[in-house]
Amino acid sequence: MQTVQVVSWSLKENIATITIDNPPVNVLSEEVVEQLTHSLDEIENEPNVKVVIITGSGEKAFMAGGDIKGFPNWIGKGVPLAKEKSLWLQGPLNKIEQLPYPTIAAINGLALGGGCELALSCDIRIAEEQVEIGLPEVKLGLFPGAGGTQRLSRLIGLSKAKEMIFTGDAVSANKAKEIGLVNHVVPKGEALAESIALGKKMTRHSSVAITLAKQAMDTGIEQTLEEGLHTEAERFGEVFQTVDVREGVQAFIEKRQPNFLDK
Repeated sequence: MQTVQVVSWSLKENIATITIDNPPVNVLSEEVVEQLTHSLDEIENEPNVKVVIITGSGEKAFMAGGDIKGFPNWIGKGVPLAKEKSLWLQGPLNKIEQLPYPTIAAINGLALGGGCELALSCDIRIAEEQVEIGLPEVKLGLFPGAGGTQRLSRLIGLSKAKEMIFTGDAVSANKAKEIGLVNHVVPKGEALAESIALGKKMTRHSSVAITLAKQAMDTGIEQTLEEGLHTEAERFGEVFQTVDVREGVQAFIEKRQPNFLDK
């Protein structure tokens, strides 16, 4: 039987755009997990990528959650099986988080459960004004297992994350911005365009400098302040050995635009 394409990606002007197209609401199905992983592997091997954007197809949902119809097969089969399924769901989201370049979630519709967790794995989130975002798993007698309990609390703080997860209530796009869950709220239909515009700003700069900055932040956030400052100093030392820092500084001195080579 021919496999249905539910995840695709394209590259334009150094921006890779991944689209989840699993109608009607782009659930995080087995096919999405496998094809998303495959797409990320391809993107990692594409040397011209400087920014990655993830969005959903259609207007209804960015991703409305996991494939709940498959959950009965996981119930009562022992801890190892359910743990394995959690790690499997976490897999592609971990890959997104670990990409060396900026990642942006263009949230164009409902982002619930696995959809919220997918957005959380990105560096930046842009939501359309009609969007609702949440982790409603507790309403099914379970809790988020694709990174939600860990990434949400790191992003918005433990107390706010507990309230969202313990109630299962979704928040509006504006409320999500207020609590730091999303970076920007835009009119309906404009999340992808806004994400591309933001991505283009990033592609103008040295990708090696951005990668080192991302490494410093992602590593440092898990360390003490003293350790994080040491990590920052190490990455700062590395950036001063690049071709791009030489070009950037010289361009500033000569009052011209730099021509970064990403080296």
